[in-house]
Amino acid sequence: MDENETTAPRTPRPLALVTGVGRTVGIGAGVARQLASSGWDIAFTYWHPYDQRMSWGVESGATDAIDRALTACGARTAAVEADLADPEAAARVFDAAERDLGPVTALVMCHCESVDSGLLDTTVESFDRHFAVNARATWLLIREYGRRFSGAHGTGRIISLTSDHTVGNLPYGASKGALDRITLAAAHELAHLGVTANVINPGPIDTGWMSEELREACTAETPLGRLGTPQDTAHLVDFLCSPRGQWMNGQLLRSNGGSA
Repeated sequence: MDENETTAPRTPRPLALVTGVGRTVGIGAGVARQLASSGWDIAFTYWHPYDQRMSWGVESGATDAIDRALTACGARTAAVEADLADPEAAARVFDAAERDLGPVTALVMCHCESVDSGLLDTTVESFDRHFAVNARATWLLIREYGRRFSGAHGTGRIISLTSDHTVGNLPYGASKGALDRITLAAAHELAHLGVTANVINPGPIDTGWMSEELREACTAETPLGRLGTPQDTAHLVDFLCSPRGQWMNGQLLRSNGGSA
């Protein structure tokens, strides 16, 4: 660079905090990549012990790969390992995001605890952990966001991902129902801040957890004959986070391709 040449100042980007970004094929990673490409900096959380308990296991190098994909879009990033079952985790996550990147403008919650079990075989321990991660952590993250939000009126965004599945998946579906109500309450209780809050039900998206039988059944129930993808959900999140999405508030939006 010529000694007389100056570097143009970096245009500030708003910051999105995206939870549940543990695998490159996950919805959280898809959302983070889409927002990064739309001009957001990204702080994201992950918790590998959860993946270790699941059939797919931990994806080696996923955090670094996601970070590289986001920075390739021009985003500054901060990866925060966090067990959201810990009541203190929400404050620590916001502390880390603010320390490394600045104030959070959008909170997008893609994290979950999801272990299949029904009415008769769900354990108390599993039931409590589902509610701790899916419902309580959502409340604590939203509470932390509301206490700290300092952006211009009308710029704040809260988005949660939900599910209406309950049969054979009782603790997951029940705790997601609680998540819905917590998030929708924020649309009213944080209205004075100019923050919108919406819930997205993305329907069945195969990110490596479906059996071939389930994949075929879910595909057959969709009018267009295909399953949803993380990118389908990411596009809706991107719209809700944009200025055009400001009037969408207090809604439970189905983005499931018309799945029965």
